[in-house]
Amino acid sequence: MIRWRTLALLPVLAALAACSKDKTAEPPAELVEVRQELRVDELWTAGVGGGGEKLRLALGLAAGDGGLFAASREGNVRALEAASGRTRWETETKAELAAGPGVGEGLVVVGTSSGTVIALAAADGSPRWRARLSGEVLSAPLVAGGRVIVRTVDGRLRALNAVDGTEAWMVEDLVPRLTLRGTSPPVQAGDVVISGFDSGRIMAVSIPTGDILWQAQVGTPRGRSELERLADIDAAVRVAGDEVYAVGYQGRLAMIALDSGQIWWARELSSYRDIALDDTQLYVSTSDGDVVALRRRDGGVVWQQTGLKRRGLGAPVVHGGAVVVGDFDGYLHWMDRETGRFVARARPGSARFATTPVVIDDRLFVIDDGGKVAAFRAGDGSGR
Repeated sequence: MIRWRTLALLPVLAALAACSKDKTAEPPAELVEVRQELRVDELWTAGVGGGGEKLRLALGLAAGDGGLFAASREGNVRALEAASGRTRWETETKAELAAGPGVGEGLVVVGTSSGTVIALAAADGSPRWRARLSGEVLSAPLVAGGRVIVRTVDGRLRALNAVDGTEAWMVEDLVPRLTLRGTSPPVQAGDVVISGFDSGRIMAVSIPTGDILWQAQVGTPRGRSELERLADIDAAVRVAGDEVYAVGYQGRLAMIALDSGQIWWARELSSYRDIALDDTQLYVSTSDGDVVALRRRDGGVVWQQTGLKRRGLGAPVVHGGAVVVGDFDGYLHWMDRETGRFVARARPGSARFATTPVVIDDRLFVIDDGGKVAAFRAGDGSGR
């Protein structure tokens, strides 16, 4: 059943529906054997819960305040030692969690399907406060500048006071009749928060005051049907210096000026996963399963890896000299940053990778839809 305006489609279903012109759906690409040019070592695994029939939605990993944090759909929030995977503390919120954690300023913050935001102390998991919002929370809250900033599915971006959860300000954008199931997580750039919206618009807002500083239209709804007109920006923007990078579903990938919102370049590309950056390139998992590397300065394509089509890719992340992406079948794929060729593969489990991995120094941390957390270290083929 589709509920209009207030509920959205799962991204994978929307992608399949958008391709319904094809008489037969093509199967996922079969994996080719990979020569392990890059040594990948699994350091540890841990379980935080979340398997079974219910999706983890936007429950990922967060690093900060000296630890690694994760949460389960059933309401458990856990702090892990990054070095060993050992549990530092564990708190049962007794809530059906849907998003987070967001970490910062001594807080760990999660959101629920009913629109409740829950803040815990990062040091020991003790409860700090709860706040009830008007819409479901489907992206990790941002803790910055004394605020907890939350995007909800009703098109609103709210700032709550980090001390007690009272509302400091709110801005909103129109929500189309049909959207993907998800929201763009708010991202900090100094004293500004930037977030995408289901209209295809990017908005920059002052963290202290809530004033809208600029708006940029990255995606424009096109087509006759509601499915064809989907133009959501569900991926987190990426900020590097004075540059902002954003991508939308059935829309564009764009580089935007941080100070003005002016679009410097844009190219047609569809994705609902977060972007990865290094010093010269950006990396995108497209809606149909390609991984694309583009030049940051002008958006020109450097390489395009087509060997993972229709494998329900998660967000890419830069890990040393490689780009890593997970798929629907529990595989992690390492690709050379210069050429895009596969250099390593690992499979810590059989559940889907949907959320963005975390990299700390030379270590990669991932969590799958079954709530399994795994840590990896990558070196060269000589065994270093």
